[in-house]
Amino acid sequence: MKKTLLALTAIAAMTGSASAADLAARPYAKAPMPAPVANWTGFYVFGGGGGGLSNADQSIVDTATGTPLTITQRQGGSGWFGTVGAGYDWQFSGTWVAGVFADGQFGSIRATIQDPIFGLTGSQKLETSWAAGVRLGWLVAPNVLSYVNGGYSGAHFGRTNFTTLGGTPAGVHLNGYDRHGWFIGGGVENSLNIFGVTSPGWFMKTEYRSAFYDAKTQTEILDAGNVPLVNSVRANSWNQTISTSLVYRFNWTGPVVAKY
Repeated sequence: MKKTLLALTAIAAMTGSASAADLAARPYAKAPMPAPVANWTGFYVFGGGGGGLSNADQSIVDTATGTPLTITQRQGGSGWFGTVGAGYDWQFSGTWVAGVFADGQFGSIRATIQDPIFGLTGSQKLETSWAAGVRLGWLVAPNVLSYVNGGYSGAHFGRTNFTTLGGTPAGVHLNGYDRHGWFIGGGVENSLNIFGVTSPGWFMKTEYRSAFYDAKTQTEILDAGNVPLVNSVRANSWNQTISTSLVYRFNWTGPVVAKY
């Protein structure tokens, strides 16, 4: 009897050991890595340049009465410019970015001015302009922002010196002046962390902008004695520009991946 009990005890002990050996520890499964995130909230500065087109709807009017003397015709031109600016962005709802900004432009975008009655032609130069506005963007990728913008703008147009149609100085000019209007535009901004190059905080943006300035009537002036003439030029201004700028973001910390 004792031998039987000892045998059963031995069998039970071996069975328990085998069962414990079969219950091997489960392999550790690491939690999946979270998607890259980026922080677009903060201040930034930028500078760059580009090219533009200028168009103006013009007519000649009587200086004394404002009566139109010609039909309205569109004249155009082109040129280059540089730009500098600064702004602040807020990132919200994960992939949306809203911000405010201000910038200034300087350069030489010219448009033709003509008086067909006196046979005069000249070039009106957009010398400087500025803009203040807002933008709203969506993150195509953690480090790529596609956006639209709009706001208020001002511009200074330089003096126009007229020549005859043959190119001879006519001794007549239009004074320079300031105008105000509004603009709309959009673009893409992306990090320069590309091709294996690490450049934290540095971005590049390419932007299209369309600015509209209200019409202004300018009296033609004789160079000798600044005598006003009987004809005046009435014209508005529509300027389209494309620029590329280098951007530096002071707070840039992404995209990053959380570590365990």
